Amino acid sequence: MADTYLIYGGAGGIGSALARRLRAKGYGVHLVSRDADRLAALAGEIGATWTAADVTDREAIATATAAAGPSLAGLAYCVGSINLKPVARLTDADFTRDFEINALGAVRAVQAALPALKAYEGETASILLVSTVAVAQGFSAHASVSMAKGAVEGLTVALAAELAPKIRVNCVAPSLTRTPLAQGLTSNETMAKAIAALHAIPRLGEADDVAALGALLLDRDAGWITGQIIGVDGGRSMLRTKG
Repeated sequence: MADTYLIYGGAGGIGSALARRLRAKGYGVHLVSRDADRLAALAGEIGATWTAADVTDREAIATATAAAGPSLAGLAYCVGSINLKPVARLTDADFTRDFEINALGAVRAVQAALPALKAYEGETASILLVSTVAVAQGFSAHASVSMAKGAVEGLTVALAAELAPKIRVNCVAPSLTRTPLAQGLTSNETMAKAIAALHAIPRLGEADDVAALGALLLDRDAGWITGQIIGVDGGRSMLRTKG
């Protein structure tokens, strides 16, 4: 039986790109998302199984995990939000919602999957989480999402320590990437070009840029990598090429 990976946000840009890469390697994939129609279409295209579920619903997460099977080689939590407002306009509901989607949902997914990850008979199972370059850099109007994704980065290193050596845990931190979630920013070509120019490699990210590293981190080829937050950001987190 092929190793199986459980992907939350499987109908989204990064999640679907990751699913395609893992399937191309011959692995089994179980997709989870709220969008049943998109899940069904993608699953039929690549030969995956799927469950429609909302990450704010703990029972739905349990159902999705059970459907993925009794043993998991890895879990990827590719769920996120882009809620950009000045801090004076952010409400308690904004902060709570972003935290639940990004951080608490990841905790719920991990908790539900732990028995299956521990049952994996390979050398190590793996968990992949997703942050953002905004945590390390500090961008205006990013208070809510940066706080939530900062929690994801803290969760990454805490879980990597707690779950070693059986389960590896890593996190990717992309810059602005062309996905359906980011369409409000990337569909404005003037804005997109201006943001792209801020990167040492002057373009926006593509979902497959992130999925390429994500697939590596989940795979046995990365068996000695854990507890890392790795930028996939065109150099934006580290480099300034002008001024």
